[in-house]
Amino acid sequence: MSGKVCSSNSVVQARRVVDQLRVEAGMERTKVSLVAAELVQYCQDHMRTDPLVTGVVASANPFKDRKTCALL
Repeated sequence: MSGKVCSSNSVVQARRVVDQLRVEAGMERTKVSLVAAELVQYCQDHMRTDPLVTGVVASANPFKDRKTCALL
């Protein structure tokens, strides 16, 4: 009997996989070239306010060390 239960479970699992693949195949996809172009445009539009590009002013940096290390 356990062979039938195992077989039944694998059939149910296979049906779920097939259903999921059908859903994914039916989804409308956006071309990668369009998305890449939009991403480049977004980066260029926001370049002036990006701290990774422009840097952070030392006075506005919350991670700046408050004290300097001095060896005695």
